[in-house]
Amino acid sequence: MARKKQPENTRPKVNNPNVMGLRAEVMEQPITETLETNYMPYAMSVIVSRAIPEIDGFKPSHRKLLYTMYRRGLLNGDMIKSATIVGQTMSLHPHGDAAIYETMVRLARGNGALLTPFVDSKGNFGKRYSRDMAYAAPRYTEAKLTPICAELFRDIDSDTVDFVDNYDNTLKEPVLLPTTFPNILVSANSGIAVGMASQFCGFNLKEVCDTTVAYLKNPDCDLTETLLAPDFPTGGELIYDANTINEIYNTGRGSVKVRAKYRYVKEQNLIEIYEIPYSTQIEVILDKVAELIKQGKVNKEIADMRDETDLSGLKLTIDLKRGVDPDKLMAKLFKSTPLEDSFPCNFNVLIGGSPQVLGVRQILEEWCAWRTESVRRRIYFVLQKKKDKLHLLKGLKRILLDIDKAIRIIRETEEEAEVIPNLMIGFGIDQIQAEYVAEIKLRNINKEYILKRTQETDALRDEIDDLEDTLKDPKRVKKILVDELSEVAKKYGEPRRTSIVYGHEIESYAAEEAEEEYPVHIFLSREGYFKKITPLSLRMGGEQKFKEGDGLRQTFETTSNAEIMFFTDKCQVYKTRLGEFDDAKASVLGDYLPAKLGMDAGENVVYAVLPGDYSGSLLFFFANGKAARVDLSAYKTTSNRRKLTGAYSDKAPLCSICRIDQDRELAVYSTEPRCLIFHTALLAPKATRATQGVAVMNMKPRYQLETVKPVEETSIANHSRYRARNIPAAGALLRQEDSEEQQIGGLLD
Repeated sequence: MARKKQPENTRPKVNNPNVMGLRAEVMEQPITETLETNYMPYAMSVIVSRAIPEIDGFKPSHRKLLYTMYRRGLLNGDMIKSATIVGQTMSLHPHGDAAIYETMVRLARGNGALLTPFVDSKGNFGKRYSRDMAYAAPRYTEAKLTPICAELFRDIDSDTVDFVDNYDNTLKEPVLLPTTFPNILVSANSGIAVGMASQFCGFNLKEVCDTTVAYLKNPDCDLTETLLAPDFPTGGELIYDANTINEIYNTGRGSVKVRAKYRYVKEQNLIEIYEIPYSTQIEVILDKVAELIKQGKVNKEIADMRDETDLSGLKLTIDLKRGVDPDKLMAKLFKSTPLEDSFPCNFNVLIGGSPQVLGVRQILEEWCAWRTESVRRRIYFVLQKKKDKLHLLKGLKRILLDIDKAIRIIRETEEEAEVIPNLMIGFGIDQIQAEYVAEIKLRNINKEYILKRTQETDALRDEIDDLEDTLKDPKRVKKILVDELSEVAKKYGEPRRTSIVYGHEIESYAAEEAEEEYPVHIFLSREGYFKKITPLSLRMGGEQKFKEGDGLRQTFETTSNAEIMFFTDKCQVYKTRLGEFDDAKASVLGDYLPAKLGMDAGENVVYAVLPGDYSGSLLFFFANGKAARVDLSAYKTTSNRRKLTGAYSDKAPLCSICRIDQDRELAVYSTEPRCLIFHTALLAPKATRATQGVAVMNMKPRYQLETVKPVEETSIANHSRYRARNIPAAGALLRQEDSEEQQIGGLLD
């Protein structure tokens, strides 16, 4: 088929007319047109249909899920599997099951994200205050609606809200839920749209209802008298600032400070934190405290911190060192960790499809106007139903006055289709009335039935007059709103979870001047005496003093608050900081480490390490000729644990420890005497600290490995005689000329 030639003046511009034999045609489009036709619809969809809540307090995902559960009969029925609910919600919400289930999790009582949960849950729904406590899959959990959801769907079938088609026009769904209380202020909500965001804090349900009632009675009322402050499901203490609260209430923007609650257990000398700010999580707090400990800022006060959260609730425990003031420590932690955090407020809400940032008073104004219209629609719906019923009863009354005539008309009518027209003509009624009369059962044609229907007609007239008067009188409509709000507050109201404290009640933390880091020399003796000496003191002092029979084991140059680890002969390692030790002089013995570090009875220090950034490795050599290589990072801990057990293997006696920052050659000596020189690259790092290692030197039954030295520190002249390319190896017998300066015994750096 011949291709029609395009007119020259309409042919699009061509870029790279011949690429790999293909003709590429690119149509030019102004960027403004691209933004208008492609980007703006997407942006508005995110704003209106996804991220920003509406006046009923829900986003579309929340509303569709709850309505699906309501249609399924889960307001009064038994719980069903969450997977079933998620699957049925897809008929209204065209999203993946994971997104829908995450929405359910946040609304669930078990998760604890809302002050007033809407989903009653069974199973593991995770916890709002924990990053690591993940929720179970939907096939393992069950759910139903909580009782308060009756207030979300009250009179939803009475034309209180509009309904629209779902995405494939197979079902109807409500545009909004006719909530009988301002859920927009009760439920915490957040969302990020295109170019804007929304962040609602929660308020106490009873306070919100009382405030709305006060507003309905007097729009100029003082909101702070009834709406005290935000309330959060995780509790804590809100630091009240009148200016901040007023700013939030007036503008819808601002932030409030919330801090954790704690108690001091004197008998065990520990602090228990049992409520934390809503905006943080326990893992974040633990990580921050661990960071402070590593920096040496709280290591003098905290012995250990751990998460003891269980089924009874949240609990973080801090073990204190002797003599620490718990209140001063907590003031310090409030200043430096998320134990005191700010919750930002940005009350961005959709009003008539348009996002607006409103203050609390403006939100109450919009909600009251919307709810008033819902109530009026309900009254009008009921009014029309009663008018329709009265219309039917009027027709019935006419016929019942002469029932014999009605029976005669029906009996004398030859065709069924003529019954209704004949009744209409005979009694002067319309078609609807005639059809209603024609459907009356024969058993109801009696005096009692006629009297009851006549009396019902009079009662209906009174009810209709009352409803019409209500529609005309705004005060009566307002009273309905007040009664509904008072009922909700009485039935579902709960005490505040977040208590309120004032600035003058809080002990402020005065930041101490940071301890200046300065260079020091440290000395460790063979019997476990330790000294930290400044360079000036070292220059001015004399010879190092040791106990009789004792001597120097190790010495380092470092800074005054560096971290240090002490390995002992009981397969344990003690971690501390040099800031724990006072500066000493060369003329004193120093601190006795077993007593200073609280070691076990008979435990002795055999090696010291400055871990720094925990790079490099430690080599452990054992009497049976084996060696284990363990990365220093294996001794890195997130909490301030002073003692680590299982620091190395206890399967054979330890002979030597050596730290290496890069691979090098080492000389290994046995008691035979033999010597073996090998490269540490032949030793692969092991994953566990207590590994038994691999054989390096083959030992005869009555001999054992004795000591290890870097090759450059030995007196060996002919290295090749003792060098091994592979391990294990037997090594070579030590020649006399290579052993003159060898020092037997002891553990070397």
